[in-house]
Amino acid sequence: MFTMLLSGDLMVADADRMAQLLVDKVGITGHPNWRQAFPGHPYVAHFLRTHKSLAVAPTRVEPQGHLDADNPGDPMFPIYLHSLEELQGVTRPIKTHATVLITDDLKGVTQRLHERRVPFRLARRTPEMPFDRLWVGCLPEDPRYTPEVDGGLCIEIMGLEPLQMPDAVFQTPAAEPRDPAPSDLVRVVARGFLVRDLDDVLERLRTNLDWSPETVETFEDEGLRRARMTFALGHSASLDLIEPTRWDTEEGLFLHNWGPGPYYIRLSTIDLDAKAADLDARGTRYQRISGLDSVDGDLLRIDPEDLDGALVEIVAHTPTRH
Repeated sequence: MFTMLLSGDLMVADADRMAQLLVDKVGITGHPNWRQAFPGHPYVAHFLRTHKSLAVAPTRVEPQGHLDADNPGDPMFPIYLHSLEELQGVTRPIKTHATVLITDDLKGVTQRLHERRVPFRLARRTPEMPFDRLWVGCLPEDPRYTPEVDGGLCIEIMGLEPLQMPDAVFQTPAAEPRDPAPSDLVRVVARGFLVRDLDDVLERLRTNLDWSPETVETFEDEGLRRARMTFALGHSASLDLIEPTRWDTEEGLFLHNWGPGPYYIRLSTIDLDAKAADLDARGTRYQRISGLDSVDGDLLRIDPEDLDGALVEIVAHTPTRH
């Protein structure tokens, strides 16, 4: 099993703008030290947090933008990136640069992929990034991405050690917020990903990555099947793989408007009514949806027009039991 999902990411034209929108419109926490940009790697990423403590909320929200410049740190990455844009659709409003999975045994994972002759590429180590990063579905001699390994999830795998996570992240039960305000955000609880054929994607993940879902459920009234991919770290966000079973639902329409790919970033809050009032005060448009079996309660869906097309949802917080 993988340790955690690093982030709910958004590949955007302007990462600084998107980061500010998420801070202003949603109430996510930003900090200058969480902005990442290296001279030899032409991108800007913000690792925003729903709670300041990684012990409480280890999965982050990551707007990432790529600059039109030489990439001496990883000269093959621009080719890979362009292939991702072509696969997802250059006009798709929600795109990913990678679904980044964290493992505490990167050497073992890499060896198994090597033995199975699963196509993957390792980025070379640089002074700014002196650790291994692995992308599946591509090769050094042909860095263009194909979905043959992971069914289109665009998976990148990293080791746990470079993240330098505090020991408190791994305590059981997971840390909870201390004296939170009712409208405070708590965690990234899920990243949604739309797929056309859920069974095909799950078989590829099982065969190539030894990764199987915790649950596969059908929600007839909502018109979807969902496989929930979970992690060893119980309060990591899950990766929710969603196959619409009807064309005329929110998920079905998005799939047939824009194609498969990343969908929602779902956050939790202490009190949903208080968070709704907070969104009102921020001038953020949203819809409150009730009676969803897939979330076991109500959900606030922020209008994507307020977030340059990104879909952020908020549910009531439930403490992690493991």
